[in-house]
Amino acid sequence: MSLLARNGQALPEFQFTAMIDVVFLLLCFFVTTSVFSQWEMEVDVVLPSAQSSQMPDRLPGEVIVNLSRDGTITINQRKYTPDELRDRLSRLAQLFPGQPVIIRADKDSRTEQLIGIVDVCRTADIWNISFATIGDN
Repeated sequence: MSLLARNGQALPEFQFTAMIDVVFLLLCFFVTTSVFSQWEMEVDVVLPSAQSSQMPDRLPGEVIVNLSRDGTITINQRKYTPDELRDRLSRLAQLFPGQPVIIRADKDSRTEQLIGIVDVCRTADIWNISFATIGDN
């Protein structure tokens, strides 16, 4: 059905192409962010339990440092030595002062290794440090 204006020209129609493009871009954005948020949870780390544990709001740009049972340090599925971790965190602290860091240490990891990561954070001038735990059921 063709609608005509008073002067004989066709009235403008709704453009679905632009709307489909926007919906597609939103879909791509949400799929991408969900994939990146799952990377840290795939690391084989058994967290210690705590009665006061709660799921915090995630901060934009926070770095999650994983410490496995055998002492392996990973960020975004990439393994780091303590020196490499210090270099990376130092660069982050220079670019983004107040950079939040969450340490996910396996409950069977050695305290010495955990303190080593905290020491690396402090020497890299990162003071916003949190520890991940699970709720005590």
